[in-house]
Amino acid sequence: MRYLSYLVTFIVFCFMVSCGNEVQPKPKAMLALDYPNPEYRPINLNCPYIFEINQIAEVAPSKNRRPCWINLDYPSLNGSIFITYQSVNNNLDSLLRDAQKLPLEHTIKAEAIEGDIYTNDLHKSYGMFYELQGDAASQAQFYITDSTSHFLTGSVYFNTQPNYDSIYPAASYIMQDMRYLMESLQWR
Repeated sequence: MRYLSYLVTFIVFCFMVSCGNEVQPKPKAMLALDYPNPEYRPINLNCPYIFEINQIAEVAPSKNRRPCWINLDYPSLNGSIFITYQSVNNNLDSLLRDAQKLPLEHTIKAEAIEGDIYTNDLHKSYGMFYELQGDAASQAQFYITDSTSHFLTGSVYFNTQPNYDSIYPAASYIMQDMRYLMESLQWR
């Protein structure tokens, strides 16, 4: 009988000790970053194109000092859009091939590459916008041309080692600006 009494006491003690808060895994969450609503302003350089950029972007000359190559720096996001311009002189096929090959160079690290065709008959602008997913060096690239005289490309890069999960919010914000740049672009 004494043995049964000890056993019951032990079982009751185990139930009392085991009752408590269950350990729950933390739910997955996204980093909540708050970026300002974009306000766009036109930039008018001494180049054969004009377009609008976000107020938080700063225009800087490209490091290779070629005419009409610029960087749109986003200091608060630690990233830049590199803009290159070339005249079309019976070399449109070559320019298109190079511009379409550039996103494919990131296939080693990119998990997916999505391309959207861009057409604006009003401004005579035609091109492609590429979004790269994964730890690629560039998260987005585009090219745009009038098919006869002008060819412009853009690529976004961050001043950090690519980690898609970490830079995704900033990349999405800058990609929105890239699309707006394409839509506001006009040739001279």
